[in-house]
Amino acid sequence: MNKLFIALFATSLVLAITFSSTNVIANTKYSVFCADGKIEADSRTLDQMKSARGSNVCLLKEFDYSSDADNYAQSLGGKGSACSCN
Repeated sequence: MNKLFIALFATSLVLAITFSSTNVIANTKYSVFCADGKIEADSRTLDQMKSARGSNVCLLKEFDYSSDADNYAQSLGGKGSACSCN
């Protein structure tokens, strides 16, 4: 009986850890911003970017994967390329 209890507890613990870490990863967004006239790809929110770079920041597009944000930034000329917030 004790072995069954330990096995159930261990399984529950593993599932809890798995699902909690999946939520953290799943909530991360990667964005492409125009900040001070230059393209940037970052995992920060728009508010965080405005706090770090000032009010001259706009969100161009948001992605679930860093590689997608990097590819989109590259399609606009690459990180550091000129941009403008319209």
